[in-house]
Amino acid sequence: MRCFFFLLLLASFTGLAQPALDRGKSLYGEKRLEAAKEQFQQIDEDSPDYAAARYYLGRIAFEEKKFDDAADFFEEATEAKGGNQSEYFTWLGDTYGTIAQDANVIRQGMLAPKMKSAWEKAIALDAKNLNARFSLISFYTQAPSFMGGSMDKAKEMARQIMAISPAQGHRSMGNLYLREKNIPAAEKEYLEMARIEPALLPVLGNFYVNEKMHGKAFTLFEEQLKKNPGDMLSAYQFGKVCALSGQRLDEGEQYLLKYLSYTPKPNEPSHAGANMRLAQIYEKKGKRSEAKQKYEAALKMDGNLQEAKEGLSRVSGQ
Repeated sequence: MRCFFFLLLLASFTGLAQPALDRGKSLYGEKRLEAAKEQFQQIDEDSPDYAAARYYLGRIAFEEKKFDDAADFFEEATEAKGGNQSEYFTWLGDTYGTIAQDANVIRQGMLAPKMKSAWEKAIALDAKNLNARFSLISFYTQAPSFMGGSMDKAKEMARQIMAISPAQGHRSMGNLYLREKNIPAAEKEYLEMARIEPALLPVLGNFYVNEKMHGKAFTLFEEQLKKNPGDMLSAYQFGKVCALSGQRLDEGEQYLLKYLSYTPKPNEPSHAGANMRLAQIYEKKGKRSEAKQKYEAALKMDGNLQEAKEGLSRVSGQ
């Protein structure tokens, strides 16, 4: 009995001794943002955890859509020592970019060099920081030339990404060719991307669907299903192509019903999405009642599905 109480007491002291940064990170992971904020705010400038604490306060402010506050916290994180400075600079640049989206032209002009500098510093600190490189590509393609925008620089960054992560590099280059409306070149890049990393096949499939190349999309996922009939991701994608194209609806229905009997892994399409695609198939078949039921099921699982909201409005006669 004495041993039990000793262990209980020891556990209590261990919990009290846990650094505020670790407690804050645990609370942040649990989405208890206010409690996490209290922990991070306890960490003063003399602590080796100060930079990380300011970074997490920035993440919380960003989630709360307090973007100016987030930028202040990320600036403090990058000015302090320690922590993952490359990540801190990435988030600083991304936050400047978010602020710029709703800013006037004058403020955008002031923010442009700051966000570009932040991403460049992130890459200088960690050459393999792909998120910073992706953000720079977006900057180069969206900013006017007098602010530093350049398609040539964007393509050079995509080539640099290829040296780090070939599949992601080809994906980035494909996106750039697509932006230029060079469809054959974009397809070539996406095909190479999928060859290197088959998990990215849905990206190629979406490209085919968006460009109305439905035959190629069907062939892509049919080949995968022939190789592996239990490939549930390809089953979902096949059903999605049916829902969007209006073709082969019976097959699409069966594949989506099969997917709904499967428990998706993290980062795989949700059951909400599968119900929405199934509803689109029923709608195209003229089965309004079944479509309405599936749209409602999709929105019950994920109320942010805009396509499901629009579909439900159509089949409900609203």
